[in-house]
Formats: sequence, structure tokens, C-alpha cells
Amino acid sequence: MNKRLTWTELTLNLKNPFTVSYGSSTTRTAYWIRLDNDEGWGEGTIPFYYGIDFKTMTDYWDRAAQKQEPFPESIEEIPQWIDKTAPSPAQTALDIAFYDRIGKQQHKPIYELLGVPKPQPMITSYTISIDTPEAMAAMADSIQNYPYIKIKLGAPGEEDLDEKRLKAIRAVRPDARLRIDANAGWKADDAIRLVKRLEKFNLELIEQPTAKKDFQGMGRVQSETAIPIVADESVQTIEDIDRLHAAGVQGINLKLMKCGGLTNGLLMLKKAKSYGMKVMLGCMVETSVGVGAMTHLMGLADWIDLDTPMLISNDPFRGLHYTDQAELIPPTGFGIGLELKSDR
Repeated sequence: MNKRLTWTELTLNLKNPFTVSYGSSTTRTAYWIRLDNDEGWGEGTIPFYYGIDFKTMTDYWDRAAQKQEPFPESIEEIPQWIDKTAPSPAQTALDIAFYDRIGKQQHKPIYELLGVPKPQPMITSYTISIDTPEAMAAMADSIQNYPYIKIKLGAPGEEDLDEKRLKAIRAVRPDARLRIDANAGWKADDAIRLVKRLEKFNLELIEQPTAKKDFQGMGRVQSETAIPIVADESVQTIEDIDRLHAAGVQGINLKLMKCGGLTNGLLMLKKAKSYGMKVMLGCMVETSVGVGAMTHLMGLADWIDLDTPMLISNDPFRGLHYTDQAELIPPTGFGIGLELKSDR
């Protein structure tokens, strides 16, 4: 590794096993990127089910470290440093690190560099992963002070069980605003039938009911319900937003690790807003570096799902704050606005 760009592999320990339609895990891998002796920090991570080899990410950073050109001195110079053929989380890590570095140098937070509204505190949803109805209800009952709950569903062949899961959760949390996420686990026809059965539970939104590339299928689901359908896995490029809008989908879940960083993320957010679509800011299982970078776009968001620093037990960073009601207080420093915990 070159000293001007180094990276450290982090094993993030989940407080509880995390199960979605693709599988289950107790840890996730993330990479902490550092520029010029901590002048800028970035993060790159992606779940196993996206099929990205971590070595392709570290190879990209190794190539970037060998470049002789000076690092960007303004955010307008960042895109020329990003190789669009690299895996999106590898691009994201470098993009974030450059924003952090420039913000620190100019004594400005990232939102100010971007020219977007100052982020205000927002309540994040708290995620309950797939388990038995009883276990999921117990988890929902244990977080009575969290008003927004995101419920993972969509395990193969478990449509009837999904209804039981939701019924059990609603029974212990009649007050909660419930958001469900199938993680592309349903076929369109099955999703339409199941959504009709689930509407009685007063859902706030339904995330990614159909396969990643089934834009028309997701649009069909949206046409059958007034509940907003929010695309997640389907949102990887700005062209995907065009396709989703054409299909009639009402919202997107924007994640920096999918779209290549803040530069592309802001373009995609503005594109969605131009269509009148709602925008959720989301994340993979990330540390406060990745989530902290995303908080700088909160002034433009309708919803946030930025809870993963609450889900892991060994976040190395500080600067994000969550209240007892799961309200996320954005960092206040320059750049991303984070510090390394003193016990690291």
C-alpha cells in the first residue's frame, strides 16, 4: 500500500444475526480508506449477494494510490479521479474520502461543499431481520421507543409466514409506523396478492418487492396499491431512476455504496425529485463513516434508513448520535465530521 492511500479491512460484528431474503450473517466486512495520514476518510462495503469480489476493490485502490496526480482540491475535480469501471463501493470509498479531505482543508462540512440544505435531525427506521413471528414480535416489543420499524420479509416460499410475522409485530406495536422490505424476494404476481393481504396492517411503504431488473413488475405492484413502493436493489444508476419512474414506482432507496458516492448520489437524488418521487436515504451494514457521509444529504430526504451503526457492536468512529427515539443527529465537524474513538 502507498502511504498516500491506505486501507484497513474491518470485520463488523452484528449485535444480532441479520437475515434477509438472500441469507443470514453475523458479521460483515468493510474497508476503511485513509488519505495522506488521515486527511480524508472513506468507506467501502457491499453485501455478499451483490457478487462483488473485495479483491477487485482493493486492486482499484492500489491502482489509484500509484497515480502521480495531486489529489482533488475542489469537489469539481473529484470525478476525474474516479474510475467508473471499478466496483461501485470502491468508487464510493474514494469519493467520500476526497469530500472529507476537501471539507477539512476548507473548514466546511460536506453539505456546504455540495450546496444542499443543512441536515436536521431525523428519525431513522430500525431494522428487524427475518426470524420466527414470535422472535420478530419480541424484538419489536423491546424497542417500544422507536417509532419507525423496518421489517425484513421475502424469504423464499414463506409468503404465508410473512403475513404471520407482520401480524405478530403489529399486535405488540399498534403505534409503530411499519415499513416492509422484501429484498427482491417475491415475483410480481405473488407480490400483488401478498400486498393485498398485508394492507390491513397499515404499512407506510413497501421496499423492493420484486427482482432487481423487474422494473415493470414493480410498477404493476404499485398500480395495485396506494402504499408507496420504494425501489432499492433496482436503483444502481441514474438510468434506473428513469425506468422506475416510467413504470410508476413512487420512491427510491438511495445508497452510496450502490451509486458510486456522493457525486453520483446527489445527481440521482435530484433526478428522482424532478420526477416527484420520494427519496429514502439508506445504507448497507456500514460504520459511521459511510453513514456519516450520507447524513449530509438528509436535508433533501423524505425518509432515512440509516440505522446500521446501531446494529453493530464495534463501530470504530464517533460523531453520529442516536437519541433514545432513534433520532439521528448529524455530525457537526468539517468534512464528514467524525473522529476515531479513543479506545481504538
